[in-house]
Amino acid sequence: MYEGLKIANMYTLSETIAAELLSSVTYPWEALPKIGDFIKKLGPTLPEEDYEYRGEDVWVAKDATVFPSAYIHGPAIIGKGAEVRHCAFIRGNAIVGEGAVVGNSTELKNVILFNKVQVPHYNYVGDSILGFKAHMGAGSITSNVKSDKKLVVVHTGEGNIETGLKKFGAMLGDCVEVGCNSVLNPGTVLGPNVNVYPTSSVRGYVPAAHIFKTQDQIVKKEA
Repeated sequence: MYEGLKIANMYTLSETIAAELLSSVTYPWEALPKIGDFIKKLGPTLPEEDYEYRGEDVWVAKDATVFPSAYIHGPAIIGKGAEVRHCAFIRGNAIVGEGAVVGNSTELKNVILFNKVQVPHYNYVGDSILGFKAHMGAGSITSNVKSDKKLVVVHTGEGNIETGLKKFGAMLGDCVEVGCNSVLNPGTVLGPNVNVYPTSSVRGYVPAAHIFKTQDQIVKKEA
C-alpha cells in the first residue's frame, strides 16, 4: 500500500550523501526528525582533503561556492560543487547536495537537498526533502505547519497517512519542477517527474509523471 510514496520509488539514493539515513526508513518524512543527528554523525567522517570544518557542526566542501553574505548554522553539510548564494539563510539540520544551488535570500531548515537540486530565488524550504535535480521556481515555498497547528496528514487516493509530525513541508521526488510562486502545503508529496503550474496551491499526493494544473485538474503526462 502507498507504494508510490515509498523512498525506493521516489528517489535515486546514489544521488545523496544521506542514503544511509533514508535507507533506514520507509517513507521520506520519517527521516525528518533524524536529520540533525545524522549530520553530526556523518560530518566528522567526511574526508579532510575534500571538506572544511567551519565550526558548530558545519562542514563545507572545499570546492563549494559560499557567498560571504550567506549564513550557515549547524548542523549542516554543503556538498561538493554546491553554490550558496547572496544572503542565503541556512538555519540548521540541512544537507545541501553536490552541485546544488541555494539562491539569493533562500531559507533552508531541516532539509535534505539531493544532488543537483535548485532552489535558486527567494524560496523557503523547511522540513522537506527534495530529490535529484528537483527545481523550485522563483518565490515557491514549502509551508510546513498547518494553520490549526494539528499534526500533518498525507492525503492520498488510497487513504490518509498519519505522520505524527507537527512540522512537515513537502517531499519532492526526482526531477520535480515546481512553478514560480507556488505554495506546497503541509504534507504535500510530489512523485518523480511531476510538474506544478506556476502560482499553484498544492496539497496531498501527486503521482509520478503527472502535471498539477489545479487541485481538480491533475493530468498524466503523455509518453
